Amino acid sequence: MADKKLLEGKLKMWQGKLVGLEQEYAAIMHRKGEAASMGDLSENAAYQMATEDADIYRTRMAEVIKIIKKIEEELEGGSK
Repeated sequence: MADKKLLEGKLKMWQGKLVGLEQEYAAIMHRKGEAASMGDLSENAAYQMATEDADIYRTRMAEVIKIIKKIEEELEGGSK
């Protein structure tokens, strides 16, 4: 059962990381919206930076989701 407890701990940790990433992503999207309201997007550095940050966070969230799914599979006994 120690392995199960370890996996459950890892799962909680990664779920916590995902929540943090989602909160940061929401803040970035808010900044992106504010930057968009400033006008010409082609010359708006704040908008471009927010877009790049959003891309990075989407990628990070996707990776964390993969890790969570793998841990959940291991907990269910279907590790691959």
